[in-house]
Amino acid sequence: MSRGRKLAMVPALNEEGSVAAVVEELRAQAPGFDVLVVDDGSTDATAERARAAGAEVLSHPFNLGIGGAVQSGYRFAFLGDYEVAVQVDGDGQHDPGQISTLEAGLERSGADLVWGSRFLEHAGYQVPRLRRAGRVVFARVVSAITREPITDPTSGFRIANRRAIELFARDYPHDYPEVEAILMAHSHDLEISEVAVTMRQRETGRSSINMLNAGYYMVRVLLAIFVGLFRRRPIPPPGDDWLATSPSEALEGARR
Repeated sequence: MSRGRKLAMVPALNEEGSVAAVVEELRAQAPGFDVLVVDDGSTDATAERARAAGAEVLSHPFNLGIGGAVQSGYRFAFLGDYEVAVQVDGDGQHDPGQISTLEAGLERSGADLVWGSRFLEHAGYQVPRLRRAGRVVFARVVSAITREPITDPTSGFRIANRRAIELFARDYPHDYPEVEAILMAHSHDLEISEVAVTMRQRETGRSSINMLNAGYYMVRVLLAIFVGLFRRRPIPPPGDDWLATSPSEALEGARR
């Protein structure tokens, strides 16, 4: 594994009840990682509690959605010369103690992007029936497109090397980013892989996907996947003015 700088980025929206514990656990379980919380326009004390727990905080003035929050994290990582970036949810589902498993997978597979699968070894993670059906459909579709055996394309617990960091800093899907980011990486010739992990249930709050909108979500994601097959997302070349802020402004903004 690279000995360069490593970043744990935590996209968070109104996670005041769990974000401090996530930051504290990251600092204890993954001491080699700097911790960045991307506060995506929260209306509660998410930013204050993350900062008090010892994280750098980058706050959006309004909500950009999970894709925008994650891309801000990748931009921070790219501009800060990080060699590795791991994404950890702010709701407590992802176990920081398993970041080492993701790191080992990155090194062992030689992949650019590795994510943790809840289902690779049938770890017993419980999901509602409709969401489970959607996950199976997405896994089969993404596996067919990438020609890789993929079991959990909706997992947000993932790690990226410098090559993937640069790709996602320059462009990142915003609608359904977990699935689309895998396909985007594949379409730009990045190596992808997954490793078995266990995940916890949410500590606080609730998922935005429920029994009422699960079917709608599945149809929209499939539509986004198939639309994406007919276009290759252009990536601005190095040297272009592709960032909204300069490196110094982005890094300073994260410390406010």
